[in-house]
Amino acid sequence: MQVLFSHGYFIEDDPREQRIMRPYPLGLLYLAGWLEKHGVSNSVFDTTFSTKTVLFDHLTSEKPPVLALYTNLMTKLNVIEIMRFVRSQEALKNTLLVVGGPDVSYNIQNYLEAGADVVVIGEGEQSMLDLALAYEGHRNWLEQFGHIPGIAFLQPDQTVHQTGPREKIRDIDTLPFPKRDAIDLSLYLQAWKKVHGKSAVSISTQRGCPYTCRWCSTAVYGQSYRRRSPENVVDEIEQLQRDYDFDLVWFVDDVFTVSHKWVENFAAELKKRKVTVQFECITRADRLNEEVLRTLSEMGCFRIWVGAESGSQRIIDAMDRRVDVGQVREMIRAARRTGIQAGTFIMLGYPGETEADIREAGRHLKESGPDLFTITVAYPIKGTGLYEEVAATTTMDLPWQEHTDRDIDFPRTYSRKYYDYAVRWTVNAVNWHQERQKKGPISATGVKLMLKVAAARLGMMVSR
Repeated sequence: MQVLFSHGYFIEDDPREQRIMRPYPLGLLYLAGWLEKHGVSNSVFDTTFSTKTVLFDHLTSEKPPVLALYTNLMTKLNVIEIMRFVRSQEALKNTLLVVGGPDVSYNIQNYLEAGADVVVIGEGEQSMLDLALAYEGHRNWLEQFGHIPGIAFLQPDQTVHQTGPREKIRDIDTLPFPKRDAIDLSLYLQAWKKVHGKSAVSISTQRGCPYTCRWCSTAVYGQSYRRRSPENVVDEIEQLQRDYDFDLVWFVDDVFTVSHKWVENFAAELKKRKVTVQFECITRADRLNEEVLRTLSEMGCFRIWVGAESGSQRIIDAMDRRVDVGQVREMIRAARRTGIQAGTFIMLGYPGETEADIREAGRHLKESGPDLFTITVAYPIKGTGLYEEVAATTTMDLPWQEHTDRDIDFPRTYSRKYYDYAVRWTVNAVNWHQERQKKGPISATGVKLMLKVAAARLGMMVSR
């Protein structure tokens, strides 16, 4: 084994991710498959359902020549802990420590100073392959890796040397399917089944997103839009159905219906091969219409998530979402009329948001009536338009190695605590509204929700 891939999920240590429970380590599995395709032996230590102790024992036992860690804002602190462990072990002094993922692009020097030998910036398959083939032991990085685009490393004088940008893979049909046999996929199927009632496998049909939402990170794939052919995606579905027993597919693409022509061709390919699949996906209201929804339903779509982010058009415009809130409401209702469950996302605490905007979010949810919705408080991810907007006025100077972007606060219309209460107020007010739509006397659930609404409202008033 030449390369060991790993990450820092450790889901038992993360209550938030336990509630969400939608893990999918596709990034690492794509990298593993790419290296295998090109003859580089590798393995994956999947930390999602493991522990740090087990990982550390594995590292000191295996002494991998190359350890490649995937990192994002959710796993950053765990990845830093793993890096510190590697650097503290004499047995691992010759291990090349490579770090990549969405949190790297705008924190290059931080990760290098924290212990990484090399960071991979952007799309990682070819850069990782080039690094594995070029590595000849711990010596001059410029001599070994200076010709490889899309990476950075520290020079002997501790200055950062960053090579030129890596050209993205144009034809992503050339990517092998994720190396799912490198992990115990049954653990994921069981976890999904336990929390969501159905087991699921994850599939990515595209890379990049052409939209410019100011809060969204495009650190890895940029604003490119590259799509696998429908034939290639159906090939993967057929392989999965042969190898695994699962209930549905979770398409992880940012905007599944961005191309109506692609959706039509995908539907035709499924029908031609007589492949039936139940699936869930995410999209935008402006990339939906009644015809597309009918096609999705016929294909097997049982749930679609329609991004809204706010019920206030003023805030949606500030986010550069480029969508009409009325259209979002109509597409949520249209999905449900078509027999597809509808979910949506709301974000509170965006710069300039007032209580009137928050009330609009509640009204939006009540009028559109999604089957599911999630509400979060906005936070600025480094490298995004939102981060740049608030960077000069952030109120917390946090030690990088001890905090993530989730901890960054900035001056808002009201206090940060106010928005925590606003989330509870909105969630309970919408649930109370739905409860009141039922016929019959007031239920115990309705009374509880009414009290929660009052308590959250009081919290908002006190913490303004």
